[in-house]
Amino acid sequence: MKDLPRRGVAFCALLLAAAIATAQTVKPHRIARDHPIVGSWAYAAPDGSCMETYLFRPDGTSVTTSGAEISETVFEIAAKPDPNGFYKWTDRVVKDNGKEDCAGEVTAAGKVVTNYVLFSPAGDEFIVCAQPALDACFLRLRRAQGASV
Repeated sequence: MKDLPRRGVAFCALLLAAAIATAQTVKPHRIARDHPIVGSWAYAAPDGSCMETYLFRPDGTSVTTSGAEISETVFEIAAKPDPNGFYKWTDRVVKDNGKEDCAGEVTAAGKVVTNYVLFSPAGDEFIVCAQPALDACFLRLRRAQGASV
């Protein structure tokens, strides 16, 4: 009988965790198959120490590998760029293997990040920026060869 209050608290915590998980469920939003982000993209650290790959699907889901980390996301991206060419991109991690990424960090499921992307005129590269401004950019990805969605 002494364990009953503790079990009750544990059960309530379990119910709360399930409710939060359900509330955080995000359904992917389809994007046009010809959206410039659809496909596979890659980044290699200049010293070759780490590689990142991103696979964006038209169903609004993606898979990212960064170092030992593998994560799955749902994302939204603007259908058209703003007047300066930036697309607003919001990404929510729905699953992560719990291993370290290229920066030595582990990304928690549920993390939401909004960035802005600008594609090269040829469509073979894009840069990722914290704000829709060139001085806020921090990553350049190149289209991976031979990858399909």
